[in-house]
Amino acid sequence: MEGDIRSLITVCLSVLASLCYAYFIVSKIPKGKLRLLSLLPIFSIFVTLPFLFSSILLSGFTALFISWLATFKLALFSFDLGPLATGPPKSLPIFIVIASLPIKIKQNQQHPYKPPKLPLNFAVKVLGSGVFIGLYDYKELIHPNIFLGVLCCQVFLFIEVVFSLCNSLVKSMAGLEVEQPSDEPYLSTSLQDFWGRRWNLMVTNLLRQIVYKPMKSAAEKVVSRQLSPLPAVVATFVVSGLVHELLFYYVIRASPSWEMTCFFVLHGLCLVVEVGLKSLFSGRWRLHWAVSAPLTMGFVVVTSFWLFFPPLVRAGVIDRVVGEIKFLFELVREKISPFNATMLKNL
Repeated sequence: MEGDIRSLITVCLSVLASLCYAYFIVSKIPKGKLRLLSLLPIFSIFVTLPFLFSSILLSGFTALFISWLATFKLALFSFDLGPLATGPPKSLPIFIVIASLPIKIKQNQQHPYKPPKLPLNFAVKVLGSGVFIGLYDYKELIHPNIFLGVLCCQVFLFIEVVFSLCNSLVKSMAGLEVEQPSDEPYLSTSLQDFWGRRWNLMVTNLLRQIVYKPMKSAAEKVVSRQLSPLPAVVATFVVSGLVHELLFYYVIRASPSWEMTCFFVLHGLCLVVEVGLKSLFSGRWRLHWAVSAPLTMGFVVVTSFWLFFPPLVRAGVIDRVVGEIKFLFELVREKISPFNATMLKNL
């Protein structure tokens, strides 16, 4: 634990120094390949930071926030694109916040807040996450398929809670208006709806800018404008799969099984087929949402059972994550209990 605390300080200082270098020096270099080359030292630092931790949570969050997302944001920044370059000029603290946290700043107020159709606010998500963690103690009594269903819900809630905490922190500390991390993905009526408009919107936006749009422009030189989005979609999912495989490697430090990559490639290919069918039957026939929504989520869940979760379960990642979360809860409870006792005594 003490070693991870020292590593956390090292990581924070390394990220802070790297982003100060990007803000004060790299930003003065003309956009383009030269600016991208000047960022290579930062990229080389960012990809090594997760290895400093023994904690699976700290390693995983560092890999996601810094090695993946911050690297992608800086790569876009080298061409004056992405969240670090768009919008009004940014102060150093705002630049660091946007680069290092999984947030997406609202660019305009044209789209008012849309209340969720289901009452899953932050408190409900935290409560649900706690309930699912508690159920983990009884996993031996739960059917494997039911347990994987619980795991799906737990992953969704955990990601939502973490990203929402980041949003709340940024909003309260910096006063920035941020977009919601997801838009009720469980109501998706198609794969295009799930991946493009509802699930993990900040990551989706980054992948759209750094992979989809350049690949679409390149494909237009080879195929027609109407067909160019299809190879761009597949390329985007391939990159997403490889990055998820890298995140998994950071966590388990073992050779990849490539199941996660296959999961995303499969979804990319199926999305291409879906887009083709929509184009073929456009205006003539469309599934009712009461049919398309269960089919979409059923496909996502079943393929997750098949390809996404098995390597996590085999490697014991879930056991370690739950164990570390319980340890943190116990640590917080131990710190709070003396405080509560003192307060009651004073009363």
